[in-house]
Amino acid sequence: MERVGSAVDPVPGLASAPGRGAAELGGVLAGELVRSVYQPIVDLESAAVVGYEALARGPVGPLRNPAALLAAARAEGLLAELDDLCRRAALRGAARAGITGPQTLFVNVEPEGIRPAALDDLLVRSADAGLPLVLEVTERSLAANPAQLLATLARLRHAGWRVALDDVGVDDSTVGFMSVLRPDIVKLDLGLVHRRPGARTAAVHSAVQAYAERHGAVVLAEGIETEEHLSMARSLGATLGQGWLFGQPADTAIRGLVPGVLALPAAASPLPLTGSPFDCLPEGTPLRTADKRLLVEISRYLEEQAAGLGAAGILVSTFQERVHFDSDTADRYRDLAAAGPYVAAVHEPRPDGRLRREWAVAVLSPHFAAALLGRDHAGEQGGNDAGAARLFDYAITHDRDAVAAAVHLLMTRLVPVRPDGTGHLVDLFREGSAMTGDDVPRQRSSRVAAGRP
Repeated sequence: MERVGSAVDPVPGLASAPGRGAAELGGVLAGELVRSVYQPIVDLESAAVVGYEALARGPVGPLRNPAALLAAARAEGLLAELDDLCRRAALRGAARAGITGPQTLFVNVEPEGIRPAALDDLLVRSADAGLPLVLEVTERSLAANPAQLLATLARLRHAGWRVALDDVGVDDSTVGFMSVLRPDIVKLDLGLVHRRPGARTAAVHSAVQAYAERHGAVVLAEGIETEEHLSMARSLGATLGQGWLFGQPADTAIRGLVPGVLALPAAASPLPLTGSPFDCLPEGTPLRTADKRLLVEISRYLEEQAAGLGAAGILVSTFQERVHFDSDTADRYRDLAAAGPYVAAVHEPRPDGRLRREWAVAVLSPHFAAALLGRDHAGEQGGNDAGAARLFDYAITHDRDAVAAAVHLLMTRLVPVRPDGTGHLVDLFREGSAMTGDDVPRQRSSRVAAGRP
């Protein structure tokens, strides 16, 4: 994916004329004036072109640059409309560019740009395209709207799309989400290829190789412009590459390069979208019975482990009812979020909801996985003493697939709401955006927090 800047990037020539900016953008959307250019993706062993990434370009003028185009769309609240247009342009232009199967088309998505109606349209158009398709997502896509992104990926995968995780290495949090997003392709950020290797390069490389070894994922290096970059990409385990060494983005497929087929592992089994964390325990896991006092101490231990993982870690906890998330717990979760990991906590507002009976604390990182998963021993919500002697059937699992499934399942409940926090746990975090849903939290920057018993 091209670096397109942040949401606050200025739009050249429009900064002093907001009305003009809205008019320019309105004209682009109404006239469908976005086009795609295509950059080749190459097999580093055979030099065959196995696919192309579609990159958006605006019309001649101040919105031609994709950074300016995206910044203007964000400023006007029209990013979803622009994102829809970019994906349509990518599919429509591929045939004209001479990109045909079995070559694969890579299509980007902005985290705020996924809408159910647009997804329906995308599935119809992609079926007509006759190309293998890969959706590129980033860690920020998951942080912006976990429930929507995970549901979108499930639908696209069911339709035969594959998934690439982009910008890996831009920050430490990217590698933490690999086991949740389950990408078929891991795209190394160009900074890893361009800069002199250091401790951070080694950490990202170790995390990516661990994931690729477990899941058979393919590693792709971006920004290959020189033979030195190519050598570094290979050293980092990349078997695919893109960059100006192989070809710049263009309106047509690159001539003179041998076409090839993108070989990917078999599609991974889907992670659950429904059910409960307790259902994620591996079959045959022995259960033990303990009162709340032991589970509190185990939970604290796992939270401490998460804090030590830094930004590459994920901590997701359930809190059976809002009342259990007291001020001390809120302070503790603030501190955990400040330590770096992605921190999410969920409570169950429905009296008959399954999470009222369950206790879950799941911790996940590239090299660590652990979850405490329990349920009410009485077999029904609140069936025994709600105090310290309350009994739970529980297990601790270090099975990575089980932990990832539990994290995935709970993240499907996280959806954004207005910054004033209309929803649950309004006063926990007054910074950043908010999240809520049937049982959700508040989000602090790209980290989330809420409550457990």
